[in-house]
Amino acid sequence: MRELHDAPLAALTTMRVGGPARRLAVADTTDELVDTVREVDDAEEALLVLSGGSNVVISDDGFPGTVCRIATSGIEVERSDADAVQVRVAAGEVWDDVVARAVAEDWSGIECLSGIPGLTGATPVQNVGAYGQDVAQTITEVRVYDRAEQQVRAMSAEECRFTYRHSLFKASGRYVVLDVVFRLERSGLSQPISYADLAVGLGAEKGDRVPLAEAREGVLAQRRRRGMVLEEADHDTWSCGSFFTNPQLDHVQLTELLRRSAALLGPDVVPPQFPGANGSTKTSAAWLIDKAGFGKGYRMPGPAALSTKHTLAITNRGAATARDVADLAREVRDGVRERFGVTLVNEPVFVGHSL
Repeated sequence: MRELHDAPLAALTTMRVGGPARRLAVADTTDELVDTVREVDDAEEALLVLSGGSNVVISDDGFPGTVCRIATSGIEVERSDADAVQVRVAAGEVWDDVVARAVAEDWSGIECLSGIPGLTGATPVQNVGAYGQDVAQTITEVRVYDRAEQQVRAMSAEECRFTYRHSLFKASGRYVVLDVVFRLERSGLSQPISYADLAVGLGAEKGDRVPLAEAREGVLAQRRRRGMVLEEADHDTWSCGSFFTNPQLDHVQLTELLRRSAALLGPDVVPPQFPGANGSTKTSAAWLIDKAGFGKGYRMPGPAALSTKHTLAITNRGAATARDVADLAREVRDGVRERFGVTLVNEPVFVGHSL
């Protein structure tokens, strides 16, 4: 077990903000991970489990307890037949490396999740998704350490309670993800393309299947265009990716949005509408942000500003603090609510502070 005290945390996150941890423990094995969490819980100390740092905004004061950074590794094929492969992936594996391996092996089902930063253990927590795919479509099991029962247990996909960008794990700090099992189709072709812009970029029609490598490169091209592929020199990528989830509205909320939109923008400008969960209607957070007056590059030159490529990303222009990020997020959230009556929900988790 590697251990540091008063350890800086900003560099361990994609937003690159946040103060130090009183103690930083790096777990290279599953046993070390479980032992560290159990030790901290037994001592009744504060614990933050840190994965790839792509979905957290840590306060400028840092973290007063132990931060356990997951650095486990391993990709194991557990079962294989002519149609599918079942693969167990350690929580500490870099997610995009897993996708690249799947594409190289002709394992279909996660190719549209290329370029998403972070580690594999974080993917079930918020049911990571993009371009028409999410991990809930291929996860069959998540093995966790149950902090309440102090035991390791395997949870089925149904037990994970996956919904749009959410799961049982995101709703509670009770479980620490140890590894994830995926069932992927044995095929050199992608799953049917369901995202219109991706289909256009690939020269395909919605519903078409294309070679896996082409699908991956098409997704990466889309993400780069939006500043969603991490690049050290590009501050548009110093972010948590999409900062707000796309709102899912019931009939009353949708009616109010349409009324306000028509009053502000005219009857010919209609908010995007897509089928949501449980009969709801999903609309675009990016559209709401833009039409509320927060365009690309809003608040440039910073220190925190909206990406110059995509209104959904709040970015650190190089010297932002966590407070700067929170202030901008709050301004955007409150501005959208004031104009359209829709309250945006942040995707990243705030540690030590809140909106």
